[in-house]
Amino acid sequence: MKLIKKITFVMVLMTLLLAACGPAATPTPEPPAPTAPPTEEPMETETPVATEEPPAGLTCAEPIKVGLITDVSGALAIYGAHILPSFMLGMEYATGAAGSAGDKFDITATQENTFTIDNCEIQVFVRDDASTPDNTATLARELIDVEGVDILVGTVSSGATATLQGIAAENQIPLIVAPAAANDITGKDFNEFTFRTSRNNYQDAMNECLYLTKQYQTFVQIAPDYAFGHGSAEAFRDACTLNGGTFVADDVFAPLDTTDFTPYMDPILNSGADALIVTWAGGGFVPLMQAATDQGVFDEMALGATFIDNVLMPLWYGNAIGSTNGILYHWSAPNNPANDFLKTEQKARYGTMPDLFAGDGMNAAIMLVEGLKATNGDASGAALVAAFEGMTFEGPKGTVFIRPEDHVAIQDMYILKLVNLTDPDANFYEYVETTRPEPPCLLPEALKDRCGSLPYGSLSGQ
Repeated sequence: MKLIKKITFVMVLMTLLLAACGPAATPTPEPPAPTAPPTEEPMETETPVATEEPPAGLTCAEPIKVGLITDVSGALAIYGAHILPSFMLGMEYATGAAGSAGDKFDITATQENTFTIDNCEIQVFVRDDASTPDNTATLARELIDVEGVDILVGTVSSGATATLQGIAAENQIPLIVAPAAANDITGKDFNEFTFRTSRNNYQDAMNECLYLTKQYQTFVQIAPDYAFGHGSAEAFRDACTLNGGTFVADDVFAPLDTTDFTPYMDPILNSGADALIVTWAGGGFVPLMQAATDQGVFDEMALGATFIDNVLMPLWYGNAIGSTNGILYHWSAPNNPANDFLKTEQKARYGTMPDLFAGDGMNAAIMLVEGLKATNGDASGAALVAAFEGMTFEGPKGTVFIRPEDHVAIQDMYILKLVNLTDPDANFYEYVETTRPEPPCLLPEALKDRCGSLPYGSLSGQ
């Protein structure tokens, strides 16, 4: 039986210029002819009253309202639990003080939290969409029409995010996507109001294939049958092929709600590949891996892939101790003030260390606040779009650059070595390397000119 070297799990989950012209100046009248000095004592003149200085810092006439939609109770709730504490801690870090909910935000409930920066209030409304597009649509419209939110953040499911970004664009409201990863979000579904702090499928694949292709030559892959899975499969084919790998069978796709993966194992077994690349998000990962084990897939081939969240790592990576692999974020890898704040405060308040998508959540909050600073509190869609495009800010994953062409977030990712799976704080790794993948521009043909000099459509530009 081949030793399981790696395990693939590719996750998955905007300055308005004001111009004003004043009226033409009224001609100053000629002064009157001088008169003889008065014989009476002149009246005392009043000392002018000083004009009050305008308040310093960020100012907004009304509270700015943010709608955060994530998964609290659905199939991807394990990842929503990464976003809620990290977003709230990100808001605290960026504004300089805890919100109205206090030091510890209830990550198991939908509630509100208000942050203050200078002379501006930022209200955050949390909603649970359970990763269901219909729920996402209903909640987004309620947040816009009833609460009057200015900005949306979310969500976990890439399919639900596609729904969310359409509604945001219709209402000209900026959307910051975290943590959904599908290429389509800033690819074929791109609109000027959609931005992301999450990486995309290509960034995952580029980070991972550098190492997969050093150990294996031939590949087969399985992925969920929706946008995230198809985008991931396409990205891995491109990135691994560019690095010398070969895919020896058609990609295998299974419905996202699959619980019995046995029927999908035969084409994988018959491929003769050196390694199986697995892309899956949520609870389906466990039965998928179990079926592969039971059907003898790992007797015939190795598993290649990224390290995953802290909860599932010990369940399936026991045979991978000593392996070196890619990951999008782990609290132990970056060394910067934002990450220090995140890991220290999350541990102190929630008793856990930040998990896989925590960097996305905190980055979304920092990006939001930095955008408002750039517009001096102007939360209109036009102002924030202009502020977000080309923005650079510092977060827990280091410097993040929002690429103006397609709103992809260029960010650090990591290569780590797995050394244990028993540490209570999930301190599982030794640091190896930081990478910074720059994926191709995937805009639709009608928007291709926006891509400029970026590789278009694939890493090879073909």
